[in-house]
Amino acid sequence: MVLYLLTFTAELENLTNLQPRGGCDDPNFTYCFKLKCENCGEVSQKETYVTMSETVPIPNSRGTANLVQKCKLCGREGTIQMVPKHGEPLTLERSQKEEFAKLMVFDCRGFEPIEFSFGDGWVVESTSGTKFNADLSGDDFAEYDEKGECPVGISNVQAKFKVAKKQERYGKTTYI
Repeated sequence: MVLYLLTFTAELENLTNLQPRGGCDDPNFTYCFKLKCENCGEVSQKETYVTMSETVPIPNSRGTANLVQKCKLCGREGTIQMVPKHGEPLTLERSQKEEFAKLMVFDCRGFEPIEFSFGDGWVVESTSGTKFNADLSGDDFAEYDEKGECPVGISNVQAKFKVAKKQERYGKTTYI
């Protein structure tokens, strides 16, 4: 078992709190990425889609996972289980400091997630409080905030997976 932390950042213009539409733990938000087999190193040609609300039984086990899939090259089976309650919105302050915000933790067995793809289903609010639904499929977003009387935008979206370390502090579990 390896835990992977998905982090993301973007350049935010007059915007803050970029996150999936239902929050960072939205059970219906679709995570889209490619997988690399830990056995043979094969990278999936197509992107894999994972949501928290979908679970499937793990073969020859009593447990479930959000994804069970076989490698097309070597046939080895792998699983991915999402670990909620560790995500946070990307704020304007973090964006200006070029810091990454935590989005989701994935417990992976047999696969390594790579190349996260941004898509539709994001929400962000302007510095004046107006909420916008954002489709980041094209890697950017631009609108005009009538209330704040200013342009708003998202550009240079980036995401990365890194091996996460579990940290217990003051009775709370976090991943770094």
